[in-house]
Amino acid sequence: MFGTVVVGVGIAGLARIRDLMNPMPSSPSEHLKLFGFVSRRSFGNINEVKQISLEDALRSKEIHAAFVSTENRSHEETIRMFLEAGKHVLVEYPMALSAKAAHELWEMAEQKDKVLHVEHIELLTEEYKQLKKEVAGKDLVKGTLHFTGHILDENKTGFPSFSGIARLTWLIDLFGDLTVTSATREKQKDKNYSRMTVHFQTANK
Repeated sequence: MFGTVVVGVGIAGLARIRDLMNPMPSSPSEHLKLFGFVSRRSFGNINEVKQISLEDALRSKEIHAAFVSTENRSHEETIRMFLEAGKHVLVEYPMALSAKAAHELWEMAEQKDKVLHVEHIELLTEEYKQLKKEVAGKDLVKGTLHFTGHILDENKTGFPSFSGIARLTWLIDLFGDLTVTSATREKQKDKNYSRMTVHFQTANK
């Protein structure tokens, strides 16, 4: 069995714990054993999975891989710690808040001979696969992707474009590389409102 730990127990982390505790029959997940979870908050146990300290997770010889499901800003530091400890790492998208940091982490994983895998779970959903089929072979003339959410703590999630970067990856996956032609941001603090509008062009404009 391959020992794992989940780091962070927000929506994504809890989903990881659930799936690791109930693996699909005959899937590779059946060979993973969840030894615990790490969180800054004190929980004790979640669904019979025990909370362990970050130090214990890093030191444990039984834990071979970490599933990192924390806020965006802490991804880079957490990945570094687990790679340094000789563990494989799976991290929720995005891996880091800059391309430079991401490249450094890839190089570090290579030097340590460890797997560093970034998972963008939305690209694996049936809805997204259907969307990809529908646009295959078609030329994009013009389109809009609009999504809303609650105001996020920028100290934890990074600049607002990182709150939506997972969705922007849809566009690159569907239509190829994009160039930013303009971007604006509107804030109304009294209404707790913020909006970012970005215009992109495809390679063939």
